[in-house]
Amino acid sequence: MTTGTVTAALDGSAQSAAAADWAADEAVRRGMSLRLVHAWLWNPLDAAVALDPDLQERWALGVLRDGEARVRTAHPELEVTTELLADEPVPALVAAGAGTDLLVLGSRGHGTVLGYLLGSVSLRVLRQATRPVVVARAPRPGEASRPLDEVVVGVGETGSRDRDVNPVLEFAFAAAAARGATLRAVRAWTIPPVFAWDAGSMRLADEAGGLEPLQRRELADALEPWRKEYPDVPVVEHVEIGSAPEVLVSNGGRAALTVVGVHDPDARLRRLGSTVHAVLHHAPAAVAVVPG
Repeated sequence: MTTGTVTAALDGSAQSAAAADWAADEAVRRGMSLRLVHAWLWNPLDAAVALDPDLQERWALGVLRDGEARVRTAHPELEVTTELLADEPVPALVAAGAGTDLLVLGSRGHGTVLGYLLGSVSLRVLRQATRPVVVARAPRPGEASRPLDEVVVGVGETGSRDRDVNPVLEFAFAAAAARGATLRAVRAWTIPPVFAWDAGSMRLADEAGGLEPLQRRELADALEPWRKEYPDVPVVEHVEIGSAPEVLVSNGGRAALTVVGVHDPDARLRRLGSTVHAVLHHAPAAVAVVPG
């Protein structure tokens, strides 16, 4: 019996095929169904599939049919549905993501410009998503032998005074549990400028025994309720001085999935932030971006 849905966006490219593969594997792990979608409106200027609207629609339906055949071959037991979304890609996928447990998009791999790396549609969907989105990519040559036995999550400010309300950690622990993987919780910190300190901040640091012990305590406090919720998930706590993008990427060598959060919905419409950009650009495997 399925308990949720993973949705993968297809566009006929090799990158979206990798997204479908990843989404199908994840749906099986979590006991969910898989929904394959393709956004299509008749476009008389789309020379790639000629001017005939019937021909364009047949091509779009073929994208879904080929994707379904691909995942059913690998997972014949998986519940799979397909849907042609009658809208432009960005609003269609944002709406699809809002109505699913997890939306999966494809990545073009490593590049020098993030817009090229993801494609403008994926980047705009990530900026507007209200639910978790995974950016998946096909493994590069030589990566098959690399152990992928961790889920890595960046833990900064929670965005909530309630430690039990943290969608980023909730997603990361659930992903680690589904894989039987170790969760590596990473917290980066820098020495704050003098003017940023007040009496309360200095007292907390003194009580903890210094700045780094304070960071370790804050990380442990953030993880505590989720350790209780997922007692079988092994957890490695890593605190390191440095920029968050560098520290998080450098700890992703064994990551089957890297999880990052976006905590400011207003800023997300304009940009994703340096940490999310860096991880999307450099992470060796899939990346989950979780609104928090």
